Amino acid sequence: MSANRWLATGNFFATYKEEQRIFLTHLDRAVFVLFIAVLFTWPIFFELSNKYMLVINNILIAMVAIIGLNLVTGFAGLISIGHAAFVGVGAYTLASICQVIGYDHVAVTHAWPAMILLCGIVGAAFGAFAGLPALRLKHLYLAIATLSFQMIFEWVIHHTSFFNQGQTIFVGRVYWFTGQVGRSEHYFFWYYVCLVTLVLLGLSVRNLLRSRYGRCLVAVRDNDRAADAMGMSPGFTKVYAFGLAGFLAGIAGGLHAYMYRGVGIESFTLHQSIQYLAMAIVGGLGTLNGSFWGPAAIKLLDLQVENLAELAGKVLTSHLSLATALRPLTFGLVIVLFLMFEPRGIANWWRIVKSYFKLWPFRY
Repeated sequence: MSANRWLATGNFFATYKEEQRIFLTHLDRAVFVLFIAVLFTWPIFFELSNKYMLVINNILIAMVAIIGLNLVTGFAGLISIGHAAFVGVGAYTLASICQVIGYDHVAVTHAWPAMILLCGIVGAAFGAFAGLPALRLKHLYLAIATLSFQMIFEWVIHHTSFFNQGQTIFVGRVYWFTGQVGRSEHYFFWYYVCLVTLVLLGLSVRNLLRSRYGRCLVAVRDNDRAADAMGMSPGFTKVYAFGLAGFLAGIAGGLHAYMYRGVGIESFTLHQSIQYLAMAIVGGLGTLNGSFWGPAAIKLLDLQVENLAELAGKVLTSHLSLATALRPLTFGLVIVLFLMFEPRGIANWWRIVKSYFKLWPFRY
């Protein structure tokens, strides 16, 4: 396929470099640039309340975390049930710094990009450490090992006075070129920070998957013995998969701490780990775009269930807690339905739509 064509007419690649391009056609690149431009400009024309901006920011932060979970579970085939603990490690890294030097220290309020990067580095270290059992364990046994890391993390936070025994640890407001980010523009500011972080990390992971290190993840997932016979190192691949997942989770934890201006253990429990895993399943394991579809679908579903519960609460009697019943019901029902009828997730729907428009209007 010639590089100057706008529409794909077939797989006419002359070199491996052409086949590994991120954007196969100019049309793909133009659509991506237009989509990113819309994401950056829509807050200028549409004003949303802080409630809905908070939901959008939570979706973006969850997308960053799910990219890491998809790397370790979807691409490397290693089940992780303690992903919320990795996110919590990143958040409590920032909380620990605030405990030592103060939440209004210049390092926290002015050097916040470096602090977020540090959260990712610490998360990568803990992720690689938690991935060491993957050298010997597989499948259910590895899942139990990651679950134990989640339990240990929660126990340490709850029983350590340095971490305020799970109570909220405050984080100061950050500064930008125009000064301190105030209350009115807080969520809009962090929307752009989360969006830029997501785009950069998404492109970085996309490039990683095109490299030999990304292909090693898939090879180890399919057959680690065959990958070992071909000269790959399954042990190293599994550990660095957990390390990458921990890095992305740590970044998400740092963003979470800054956006909420505080850190509490209730955001990093086992329930949240299960929710992260559900997002990856609903979005589509082993697909990068599934890391974007899953969090958006689960978070928006949760918001609609909350709105429905509030509406029904005005009609039903007060002793019927509909919100408490609807949330776990819809959450479990969605997971079961996707596992039964669409195990490849929403990403498979996106693949079908793209295939249709690639062939349209020609039926052949």
